[in-house]
Amino acid sequence: MAGRVDSPAPVGVGVTSLHENLRSRSNFHTGKTRSWEATSGIGWHEPTPLDLFPAAARSLSVVVPAHNVGYCLPAVLDALEGQHCRHRFEVIVIDDASTDATAAIAVRHPIVTTVLRLPERVGGAIARNLGTALACGETVLYLDADMVLPPHAITDITARATDTTVLVGFRHNLPYYLHQGGRGVLAEHPQLGADHRVVWRPPVGRPLLYSGITLTECFDGRPLDHTRDFVDLGYGRRYVDWDLPRMVVTCLVAVPRAAVLDIGGFDPEFGRIGWGMEDTYLGACLIASGLLVIPLRQVVGFHLDPPDAEQQWQRKLATWPGTLARYWDLMRRPAPTGRTHSFIAEVSELLHTCEVLRPH
Repeated sequence: MAGRVDSPAPVGVGVTSLHENLRSRSNFHTGKTRSWEATSGIGWHEPTPLDLFPAAARSLSVVVPAHNVGYCLPAVLDALEGQHCRHRFEVIVIDDASTDATAAIAVRHPIVTTVLRLPERVGGAIARNLGTALACGETVLYLDADMVLPPHAITDITARATDTTVLVGFRHNLPYYLHQGGRGVLAEHPQLGADHRVVWRPPVGRPLLYSGITLTECFDGRPLDHTRDFVDLGYGRRYVDWDLPRMVVTCLVAVPRAAVLDIGGFDPEFGRIGWGMEDTYLGACLIASGLLVIPLRQVVGFHLDPPDAEQQWQRKLATWPGTLARYWDLMRRPAPTGRTHSFIAEVSELLHTCEVLRPH
């Protein structure tokens, strides 16, 4: 089974669901990465020296949805302030009705340019939509409020971003007892192989969360390598439990703002139902609109687990069936497009209910 990439079954003519749209979309990004390497003189997956940073790089907005992350937010914002980047970038924090010191931490930090506070909790999908609407950058970097970036990450992303690419970073989870609120984390080096999209050990004899298939023997999964940096996930192909939309994880991903607006942003219903799948659906919509999904192996951040990580995980899993059902329902519908004006109108109404703690 090692290295297996499955092709979807043939489809009929004239069917236009989002799921079937993906079957016509290549993810052959090798031409783009090789062209960039030829121009820059460094590898696509190498950290970018400041003297190679392009003068006409795309502007960047970092959107951070935050709910009760006072335990780790200082370390996350300090890492953003410590980025080795020549160009200014904005940092927008959307406080999702936190009951701890999250909002106060964001307001006090010098790297943060905008802080909004929602009156009641709505979930990460809507919080990211608010941040996207406020963003001035051509590229939006969605960053979870528990992700600590290495100092070269912003330069790596900004130097490579285009209006036709989704740039995917990776995460290395750290248990709370190791990082204790982020103290000392920046002296360490996050490992690429800690991300499940890179090294994957699925359970045996139990249905997998996404596809529902059950493996009967141990499987040494290497999704990133075995799909040649996701190239082989084009045309709707699947690597066991992984497909191309699942590789788009909003803990650390950079996207063209205009493309997100055109598809109508994140589907807000996911946040109302529970946890997960809003980023997978966003990825599916962006792929259907013609964007390529390209990994950046050097952009790996520490994900700082909360003190009650196991309890939070169990609560999230309890809502998974509902969010998964919502995802597949949306995948049976046509791919969204031309929604910029309606998206801005809907988000503008919600903005009026928010408390502006640091104006944009």
